[in-house]
Amino acid sequence: MFSFDIHHTERRSRAAVFHTPHGDVLTPVFMPVGTQATVKAIAPRDLTELGATMILGNTYHLYLRPGDELVARRGGLHQFMRWNNPILTDSGGFQVFSLSEMRKIDDQGVTFKSHLDGSMHRLTPEKSIKIQENLGADVIMCFDECPPPTDHEYNVISMARTHAWAERCKAAHTRTDQALFGIVQGGVFRDLREESARAINALDFLGHGIGGLAVGESKEAMLATIEWMDASLPEHKPRYLMGVGEPTDLINGVARGMDMFDCVLPTRLARHGAAFTHTGRINMRNKAFEEDDQPIDPGCACYACTTFTRAYIRHLLHVEEILGLYLMSLHNVHFLIQLMGEIRQAILADRFETFATGWLARYGGTGTTA
Repeated sequence: MFSFDIHHTERRSRAAVFHTPHGDVLTPVFMPVGTQATVKAIAPRDLTELGATMILGNTYHLYLRPGDELVARRGGLHQFMRWNNPILTDSGGFQVFSLSEMRKIDDQGVTFKSHLDGSMHRLTPEKSIKIQENLGADVIMCFDECPPPTDHEYNVISMARTHAWAERCKAAHTRTDQALFGIVQGGVFRDLREESARAINALDFLGHGIGGLAVGESKEAMLATIEWMDASLPEHKPRYLMGVGEPTDLINGVARGMDMFDCVLPTRLARHGAAFTHTGRINMRNKAFEEDDQPIDPGCACYACTTFTRAYIRHLLHVEEILGLYLMSLHNVHFLIQLMGEIRQAILADRFETFATGWLARYGGTGTTA
């Protein structure tokens, strides 16, 4: 039911098609995050019109509310949220480990307190897989530990735990209509990342996630780690750089052989009044836009930009009207989806390096293409 066909490469960038039971995903791809079975402020109809082909759901949050068994009784996430295209669910590991003082880790799993009501819960590799099988996403992730990226000693311990949990996840996985991805960890340390890649490769997953990045390490360390992963992971399987959504990081990730990306950034920024433009972010709450009749981003073809002015959207944000959050979210998600489409076309035309260099210079971002 799953295959990954690479159509063209330019240096290390790849244009491919990831075939899934709910449709084909053209890569490189940005996947909007629907944490609680919805991409915040955006309806599935709008996502389809924006060109989104694959979205995410969050195992931790959906386990707590409304419950994975309830979702299973409703026909799974696709039926429950009326999204007919591919879905990926994370394992819940990142959310559990971000609870800090509210959880306790051991080699068998994690005991944690719900951030909602303080109730106690236990998450193991087997339970994470069971929850994800109930949710019914096309791609599911192994339960892993996301350690502090710069602590070498702890990463050694944590990485071994992640590898053992990956074996248990694979043994627990029963649904053939779901692709299980392994996750490579190891912080910002080359020796650990390469060791982790070897261990995860040996388990022969259908794809690989690169976890533990964009969590506080420097940009230089993140890009170096991605380069190590490009050399360490098999070329014929999709590579998923987890939790990355800054436009400059998307371009630099593609330049280093990455195929799939996700992040809450576009909708989170929208809720704070920040918008992506081709020359960098702008704060739409600024008084400078009070009488600005330009669109958010001149040349953008999204509904917000083809219909409304900066002055109007600033007004909506200023008076806290819901429409403002909707339009901002719509624009930011469209911006990243459009960017990935332009990247893919540039790869197919053997002009990605030229495109990326020019785009980064105009945007004012850091990093260089590889």
